[in-house]
Amino acid sequence: MITEKQLIEIKQLQDECEKFEEINLKLNWEMLRNRKNDLKEDFFYYDKDQLVGFLATYYFGEKVEICGMVHPSFRRKGIFSNLLNEALNNLAPVSTILLNAPEVSKTAKEFIKKQEDCTYSFSEYQMVWKEKELIEFTPIVTFTKAVQLDFAFISRLDVVCFGFEKNDAEKYNQRILNEPDRALYIIEVNNEKIGKLSLLRENNESWIYGFAILPEYQGKGYGKNALLQIIEKENKIGNEIHLEVALENSNAKKLYTGCGFRQYNTQDYYVIKR
Repeated sequence: MITEKQLIEIKQLQDECEKFEEINLKLNWEMLRNRKNDLKEDFFYYDKDQLVGFLATYYFGEKVEICGMVHPSFRRKGIFSNLLNEALNNLAPVSTILLNAPEVSKTAKEFIKKQEDCTYSFSEYQMVWKEKELIEFTPIVTFTKAVQLDFAFISRLDVVCFGFEKNDAEKYNQRILNEPDRALYIIEVNNEKIGKLSLLRENNESWIYGFAILPEYQGKGYGKNALLQIIEKENKIGNEIHLEVALENSNAKKLYTGCGFRQYNTQDYYVIKR
């Protein structure tokens, strides 16, 4: 587990790095706050009593994502390389290692160019709802809180809609079902399960994750209706609404844009080969 003191230090370092480069780092705070297993997943570098480097690993089944940062005043000293090497030496067996970096980070781009075993894989758009008024709609889908009995259905959606391996989907969703800060919902039409999404509320922001509709129910307006209901609910409580979408997922991006979401950031992912 990460201590409360360490969480404060990580946030302070994140603020310094983001302000310096005008970037948004993807540190998966809901996972940092809920570390529970015995794996060494987080790596710290201190100069005297100041945290100047941090790197975290995030496991999603057989895939691991890595994100890290170094204080602007302590760069080009090999700190990030040391943290990355330590993380790679402590990884559990996985099939894919992904290094995450904000698209606009010049420091990250310079580092990645020097890595012989690091190649570009894909990008994700981060989007925020920007409309002043909600599109008029009539609710046609309903939401129920997911329970353990829904586990097989949820995992199947990730396999069918996102191309997960079955084992990855099951490991990932077992964690999601037990995260205290996240709500996982099943989307239904006429008592028929057709999709799912999870909702994370944090710091007056609402993040939509894992939004999926079964292929046979796509193109019927159910996904848009579900999204508009979530927007209406979160907008009423005054939260800013965010989501992420893969660059190549043009259909999803069209749906989100049509509902009032606008892109504000891009995260790049690079495969590290070992």
